[in-house]
Amino acid sequence: MQIPSQETTAEGAQRIEVVPETLDDLWHLSYVIEPGDLVSGDTTRRIQRNDDNLRDKGGEREPMWIQIEVTDVEFAKFANRLRVGGEIVDCSREDQLGFHHTLNVEEHTELTVEKQLKPDQADRLEEAVEATENPDVAIATVEEGQAHVHTVAQYGTEERATITSTTGKGEYARPRKELFDELAAVLKRQDVDAYILAGPGFTKQDALDHFQDEIPEVAEQITVVDTSAVGDRGVHEVLKRGAVEDVQQQTRIAEEADYIDELMDRIGSGSEVAYGPEEVAKAADYGAIETLLVLDERLRLERAGEGDWDIDVDQIIETTEQKGGDVTVFSAEFAPGQQLSNLGGIAALLRYRLD
Repeated sequence: MQIPSQETTAEGAQRIEVVPETLDDLWHLSYVIEPGDLVSGDTTRRIQRNDDNLRDKGGEREPMWIQIEVTDVEFAKFANRLRVGGEIVDCSREDQLGFHHTLNVEEHTELTVEKQLKPDQADRLEEAVEATENPDVAIATVEEGQAHVHTVAQYGTEERATITSTTGKGEYARPRKELFDELAAVLKRQDVDAYILAGPGFTKQDALDHFQDEIPEVAEQITVVDTSAVGDRGVHEVLKRGAVEDVQQQTRIAEEADYIDELMDRIGSGSEVAYGPEEVAKAADYGAIETLLVLDERLRLERAGEGDWDIDVDQIIETTEQKGGDVTVFSAEFAPGQQLSNLGGIAALLRYRLD
C-alpha cells in the first residue's frame, strides 16, 4: 500500500491518503475504515433528478468527487473490491448532498480517509506499506544447466541472479551439484519469508532434495510449482497461477497458527495465559500481557457498538502497547482465527501467571 500523505486536521483527526495495491491492502483497509469516518475520492454516480424533463438517460453515470460519512464497509473478496457506503457530506455537485453513495474501492484507487486512528490501525497501515516495500517471496526457476532467482514486489518481479552451467557429459560439463550449490547460496542471501521452486521436468525436485541436505532451513519454506519454462517466462507462469498469493497467505496463516499452538499448549498446562474479554482485561491492567491476540471480526463489532463485551477493547490494546506488549490481529477467514473465536475472540500470552 502507498500512503502519499498523512496529516493531522484542526479537529485532531488524521487525514490519510491511501492507494491500495493488492487484495491484501483492501482487506487491511476494511479493518481501518469504520462507521463515522470521512472517506473521499473520485467516483461516478447516476444523477437523481427531480425535473421530469431532465431524467437520467438509461444508466449514464457522471464522474465526480465526493466525500461520505461512512455507515457500512464490506470487503468483497471474490469481486476484488472494498465497498464503502455512507451519506454524501461534500461533493463536486451540491445537489447530491445528503444522498447515499457507495464507493467501490479497487486496487490502485486513490482514497482519502479522515478518522481518529487507533494504534492497532496505524500498525496495520504501516505493515501494509512495509509489505509493499519489502519483497517477501523469492521464486527460483531451474532446469538442466541454468537457474534464475527473482523476488516478488507489488509492482512486479526483480531478477536477483542468473546461473548457467553446462551439465551432463563432455569436457566442459559441471556436476549438477555445483549448479545447486550456487543456487542454494543465492537463496540463502534473500531476505524473504517463503520460496517457490519452479521449472519443467524433474530437475527442480533434484534441487529440492539437495537443499534439504545442504540448507534445510530454506528447504522447509519451499513450495514446488510445475512450469513449462524458467526465467521470466517461468516466473510469469508462477504469478498467473496465483502461487505467490497462496504462499503469502499460508505464511500469514502459519504465523497465526504458531500463536494458537502456543496458546493451547499453555491452556493445557495451566501456565501463563488468559482468554475471554474479562480475563484479558484483568491481565492488561496488571501489565502481564506479552502478546495480545484479538480477532478482526470481533474487533470491528465491538468498535461499532454491536458487540456484547463489557470491556473497552481499545483500552486493552492501548494498555498492552503502553506496557511493552505486542498486539496481533487474527483474520476470521482462516482456521487459527476460528480457533480464537471459540475462545471468545480475544486471548493473551502472559509474562507471568495472575494467580
